[in-house]
Amino acid sequence: MSQHSAEPIHESILDCGSLALSIDSLGRLCGEDAAGRRITGIIPLRLFPLSDPDHWISLVDHEQRELCVIPDLAALRGETATCLRQELARREFVPLVTRITWVSGNSEPCEWKVETDRGPAEFILQHEHDIRRLGKKSILIIDAHGIRYLIPDEKQMDAYSRRIIDWYV
Repeated sequence: MSQHSAEPIHESILDCGSLALSIDSLGRLCGEDAAGRRITGIIPLRLFPLSDPDHWISLVDHEQRELCVIPDLAALRGETATCLRQELARREFVPLVTRITWVSGNSEPCEWKVETDRGPAEFILQHEHDIRRLGKKSILIIDAHGIRYLIPDEKQMDAYSRRIIDWYV
């Protein structure tokens, strides 16, 4: 009978506990740990659950190899926290839906017209499962092209918008 160890499946390439992040002159996220290991072009990825965006951030290189995992963004300080938050915001283009103005029908695919924090938008909803809850208040909508739209708090929407959301979730 084999014994299973409690050791991680793989070692992190960077030590997240001593990681210092910065943005280089070309706008790339770079990291260096206490051992002097430096990597340029780091890509931050949010892990699950998506409803908890300040926890479990994976840092990967340009070949998608995991460098380390940051369990809690609040544990980062100073420039490291600022750089990581800016890079996550830059990578995550997610317009906030403030109002649903029109939906072509109640069967998919259907066309949606919405107001967002970036102005009006139109998209095709391919399947009803492309609308999902994130936590108790938020709704995520993914259009036919994979663009994500976020409703931060469905209770803050007007009556028509809430009726459309209730139809789907």
